[in-house]
Amino acid sequence: MTFEDLEPKNVTRKPVDLSTWNLEDLALYIENMKAEILRAEAMIEEKRSISSAAESLFKR
Repeated sequence: MTFEDLEPKNVTRKPVDLSTWNLEDLALYIENMKAEILRAEAMIEEKRSISSAAESLFKR
C-alpha cells in the first residue's frame, strides 16, 4: 500500500501554476499528461471488460 492509496478519491486538485515553466518543461508536462490519460483510458476499458464478463456470467 502506498500513501496515494490513502488519499481520498475524486478530490479536485488546484491547477498547477504553469506561468513560470519554460517551453521544454511545458512540452514534457503535456507528454506526461497524455500518457496518464492513455493509462486511465486503458484502465477504464479493462474495468468495462471485467464488468461485461461478470454480467454475462450472472445472466445465465
